[in-house]
Amino acid sequence: MSELNKTIQESEETKKNPTFEDLGLSEETIESILQNGIQKPTAVQTQTIPQILSGESLVFQSETGTGKTLAFLLPIKEKQKKAIILAPTTELCSQIKTQAKSIGLSAVLCVGNSPIKRQVDALKEKPNVVVGSPARILELTLIKKIKTDNFQTLVLDEIDRLLSPELKENTISLIQQFSKNDVQILACSATLTKKSILNLFDSSQKKIQTVFLPPEDVLQKRILHLAIFAQRRDKIETLRKLLVAEKPQKTLIFTSRADQVANITSKLKYKNVECDCLFAKADKVKRKSVIDKFRSGKLKILITSDLCARGLDIFGITHIIQMDLPEEIDFFVHRAGRTARAGQTGKNIVIGDEREILRLSSFEKKLKIVINPRELKNGKLIKPILDERK
Repeated sequence: MSELNKTIQESEETKKNPTFEDLGLSEETIESILQNGIQKPTAVQTQTIPQILSGESLVFQSETGTGKTLAFLLPIKEKQKKAIILAPTTELCSQIKTQAKSIGLSAVLCVGNSPIKRQVDALKEKPNVVVGSPARILELTLIKKIKTDNFQTLVLDEIDRLLSPELKENTISLIQQFSKNDVQILACSATLTKKSILNLFDSSQKKIQTVFLPPEDVLQKRILHLAIFAQRRDKIETLRKLLVAEKPQKTLIFTSRADQVANITSKLKYKNVECDCLFAKADKVKRKSVIDKFRSGKLKILITSDLCARGLDIFGITHIIQMDLPEEIDFFVHRAGRTARAGQTGKNIVIGDEREILRLSSFEKKLKIVINPRELKNGKLIKPILDERK
């Protein structure tokens, strides 16, 4: 093979299988990634990191579990920029902080329901990254404990959730404040539309590039969707039998009703099922302890409301069990997306009553997935035996 042909072939291989070095990252930054067991960039990282490194403001969309967090954290580390990162839930903020520290960035968590004085003291250390909820970050800017002109990047993680009615006002106020200082704005989510995002940033007079990655079809290709019929009064007992039948390695159980989280947990514990729960009213220390145990594998079954449906990235979740069907299809997608992350496979199981099973068929059509009916019999999860006479 001639030297010219060899060079062309190597160039083509680089385009197909780029390395972190090809994206413009230094040896120091790459070493921090390798220490986390990450060998090569994902599609979203390949598409976005060079643009972010060049200083462009960017909105990008990619499916759950595709590596969006590192897509914005790695350029922040590479350029040693000071960044404010907004996220819609305490759990997601905490998760981003943990990932930032795992690649060598200093980070401070600023969220509500925690002493603001302690956060103010932590900010005096001048961390690379401040991660927080819109309300608390806005409060800290208003009392001048966060000075917007000290930061070069504003990140909005799960931007569509940050624009929900309860968070939108604070989010927009912060965008307007930071835009005055000509900061780089980065925004991402698994579900958003170009129109809504561009309309938002038009008001900030900020030139925003967009990257919308084609779906990897994680929902269709890597998740097995199952449905079990149960009357509402029988759902928790059906859940118990399902856990016995499946013996899952790590299970996240969702319910739309926050008041049912403790009820499901207590009834499972009464039946000697080891589990714990996570809900909005739990204090910060309790919530962190539960998530840490679930992440490490010491806790195998976690029950929660939709508090955790957005952005929770815990490796090794083998089963998602939905105790009801959410009203919004996006929540169904985000719940299911907690499994089959980072190239893994998983199961998404809905325990539904008659009305929910009927609605589930419409979800099936809209999402272009196949939902397989199952029933529990003699301690096993089996295909239902259909009576052809009916």
